[in-house]
Amino acid sequence: MAGHSKWAQIKRKKAANDAKRGQLFTRLVREISVAAREGGPNPDFNPRLRLAIQNARRANMPKEVIERAIHKGSSGAETYTEVTYEGYGPGGVAIMVETMTDNPNRTVSVLRTTFNRAGGSLGTSGSVSYLFERKGVFVIPAERVTNEELFIEKLIEAGAEDIETGDATIVVTCAFADFGAVQNALQDLGVEPEEASLAWVPTSYVQVGWEEAQKALRLIEQLEDLDDVQKVYHNLEMTNEIVEKLSS
Repeated sequence: MAGHSKWAQIKRKKAANDAKRGQLFTRLVREISVAAREGGPNPDFNPRLRLAIQNARRANMPKEVIERAIHKGSSGAETYTEVTYEGYGPGGVAIMVETMTDNPNRTVSVLRTTFNRAGGSLGTSGSVSYLFERKGVFVIPAERVTNEELFIEKLIEAGAEDIETGDATIVVTCAFADFGAVQNALQDLGVEPEEASLAWVPTSYVQVGWEEAQKALRLIEQLEDLDDVQKVYHNLEMTNEIVEKLSS
């Protein structure tokens, strides 16, 4: 009986992982298609598409799936629209939600319901975006950088605004307009990022207690699980207390 229970747990875990993987692939395909539609099918002249392809390869997406997504976008068959929504979560946490949708009315309805049920509220355009800046962010395993001095020099020349070096990870931040230049500098250095994205980076953070933090994080997780949502950003400060309780 115990063996049966263990197998059931393994199957449930595998099903959850497969669902997450399927959801990731769906988001990556949409991003590739829209990037190809907006900037053309050649990644050499389309930094956004190049990034989307790199992220897809990191997720082990098959080559033929990537090529199909590029063709769909560049041929005009892509019907998804990019819309960014703004709102507040519990404790006044500001939240930015990037979506790709073929039905904005459906998307906004689902988002409003999700915010309301969690004790938050969906806002209007500009209601929280002033608390964020659009930035390029690269996360690089430190072991991939063999010459840190040269690495820092070349990235600053390319437009990097901030380079946080740690024992295990290096995080590089740049202005939105310099994303392609920093991406090219990393390629010239032969350094492959673990993650690369155009992100909404908070200019200030909100501190809340553990109970409010739990509610806000639950809302963020629920938003991330919605079909039309690509990415979610927030300005909740992850204090030591919150991090310790989440990991316990």
